[in-house]
Amino acid sequence: MKIAIVGAGVIGMTSAVAIKNAFPTVNVTVFADSFTPHTTGDGSAGLWGPYVLGDTSDEKIVRWSGDTHKWMEQFWKSPLALEVGISLTPIFRFTNDPKGYPKPAWVPLVYGVQELKQDELKRINEEYKSNYTGGWQFLSYTCEPSKLLPWLMKTFKSKSGKIKRRKINTLDELKNEKYDVIVNCSGLGARELVKDSQVTPVRGQVSRVNASWMFHTLLEDNDGGNYIISNLESVILGGTKQKNDFSLSIREKDSKFILDGCARMIPALKTSEILSEWVGLRPGRPQVRLEAEIEKNSNSLIIHNYGHGGSGVTLCWGCALNVVEILKDLKFPNFKSKL
Repeated sequence: MKIAIVGAGVIGMTSAVAIKNAFPTVNVTVFADSFTPHTTGDGSAGLWGPYVLGDTSDEKIVRWSGDTHKWMEQFWKSPLALEVGISLTPIFRFTNDPKGYPKPAWVPLVYGVQELKQDELKRINEEYKSNYTGGWQFLSYTCEPSKLLPWLMKTFKSKSGKIKRRKINTLDELKNEKYDVIVNCSGLGARELVKDSQVTPVRGQVSRVNASWMFHTLLEDNDGGNYIISNLESVILGGTKQKNDFSLSIREKDSKFILDGCARMIPALKTSEILSEWVGLRPGRPQVRLEAEIEKNSNSLIIHNYGHGGSGVTLCWGCALNVVEILKDLKFPNFKSKL
């Protein structure tokens, strides 16, 4: 049995590790033209929290993000926490929607969740010079891809997984090389690889600053909002979510929007040292695509796992376990997974 995985971001690499965990003797190869530290995920803050997921159903979001949250909890309790970049952090999510902030479906997954009361919002609005109509506070994780991805690569290789730097232009290339299963984790590349026009870029520009005194995360969960996400060695200031924008260039007006918006909330950030600026293209889609496609005229099985918007880290392990379930049902029906 030969399995090919296309894509080496957090979705591809978690799928690779989960498959090798479940089926240790199967030949698994990851194909990509870019590996860490040059993937889209490497520049992100790695905050757990559903974000830019279109109309993906609450049931799927809760299932996949819940499995990932449990996975992160296991790391946080283990000696591997620092190596994989796991932190437990206080998080505040706000909205200025006139309708307020209805209870999100994922709320039961996090720790110590509380809805902000009106008197608390009034105080916060005065302090942050904002007009929030609702908000939630809780504890959850950041899992920094710049640390997680190297760990996933190392773990996959230790299980005899194979890595090949190669751009895959069509899935037929891999079918012709007699791969029994292809797991398509190509992210934004699915636009070309499988001609999925529903996949569109959601441009994200961020700044990384030196602000070691910042220990909590603030996220304005509405269009045109800013966010401040603490990481282990820096703080991420954001951000943009510009749909159908393919530009990877740093824009001065976006840099100003980011710094001014974040400094409005936390004035001390105005003078923080800027360590770097970065742009990445999130793979937006009306819904995450995670499904099997069985070729009628061949023995090939394709499992699509892409379109995770701004929630690649949030959904990665849950989606990887779902890939394993599909394999178990369709290619290994007698296998009882322990995952």
